[in-house]
Amino acid sequence: MSPTDAKDARIAELEAQLAERDERITQLMALVGALTQRVAELEQRLAQNSSNSSRPPSSDAPGSARPGKKPTGKRPGGQPGHKKHERRLVPPEAVQHFVELVPTQCQKCRRRLVGRDTEPRRHQVVEVPPLSAIITEYRSHALECSECGTVTRQPVPAHARSAFGDRLGALASLLVGKYRLSKRLVKDALSDMLGVELCVGSVVNLEEEMAEALVPAVAQAAQSVQSATPVHADETGWVEGREDGRGKRAWLWIVATARVALFHIAPSRGGKVARALLGEDFTGFLVTDRWSGYQWYDAGLRQICWAHLTRDFQGFIDRGGKGGRLGKKLMRQRNLFFTWYHRVRDGTLTRQDFEKRMREVEREVGRLLRRAVMRAEKKTAGMAREILQWEKCL
Repeated sequence: MSPTDAKDARIAELEAQLAERDERITQLMALVGALTQRVAELEQRLAQNSSNSSRPPSSDAPGSARPGKKPTGKRPGGQPGHKKHERRLVPPEAVQHFVELVPTQCQKCRRRLVGRDTEPRRHQVVEVPPLSAIITEYRSHALECSECGTVTRQPVPAHARSAFGDRLGALASLLVGKYRLSKRLVKDALSDMLGVELCVGSVVNLEEEMAEALVPAVAQAAQSVQSATPVHADETGWVEGREDGRGKRAWLWIVATARVALFHIAPSRGGKVARALLGEDFTGFLVTDRWSGYQWYDAGLRQICWAHLTRDFQGFIDRGGKGGRLGKKLMRQRNLFFTWYHRVRDGTLTRQDFEKRMREVEREVGRLLRRAVMRAEKKTAGMAREILQWEKCL
């Protein structure tokens, strides 16, 4: 092989190595880009909390800063000169026992003291009575008629035919329903606190009796909600029983007015549940989040919850960039809305003036959201686009 041929072969070999390395660099750069994007997504997820996402406050990390409050530099706890907060004394007519503490001699010279203080210092101790079950035994006697020989037994009254009384049933239902104790823990708690021995099946029976007793009250609450305006509706995940060894997924719904809150547990999160709770004839204003289960309702009578919008705008701000700057402007419009709304509520601004001022807020919010769709980063733009789908409900 001539020197020229050897040189050409070496050049070809180096070019092949360079092409292979270029290809490898391209692959690695693509991998770095994908991992960088993944890290950014994970950092955004770590930065999520109840102030900038739909996560509940209970999911916030311990010790995390409360949203909306800036550090003051003051030490934690009560500040010098703050208004003193003490436990309020109950009125004398609500006190069951009085203990009069009257001094009999002077603490200095030991001379005997007589008389009473007209305004003694009051100190109250709250205690519960010894817990024990009250057991009532019904003795149903049978007597034979001397005329015809028929034996008649006096029956147990209808209200006493259950082995457990109403208050015990209410307590068991409260522990299961509100405090979310398992049936077995309720059984153990009643045994430990009251000395009442019952089985898990009895706890279930007491729940069913309570549910049946509450049917008229629930129907009355539903009727009140369906005839009210405005009504707030929401739903959240719930565990109802077990399936295949795991908690069975269900949904806890609520429809609420200023006076009534109606809860309902359903296996579905669909719009049919909301329709059933609100009634087919409901025509009031409905305040919800952006869940599609409420999409069936007239957009002109629906209001998107501003607490959810506040979290979304805060999410824009926390993600930063162009979307963050737009988020700050959206938050300013949100603050204007609440400032004026509170004045209407306090009577310092008329409803008519409020509605006039809000027209500019509506236009500005729409304009900023459209700008976010066009110019903001991908996630922020997507959220702005989603909010704009419900613009008629803002």
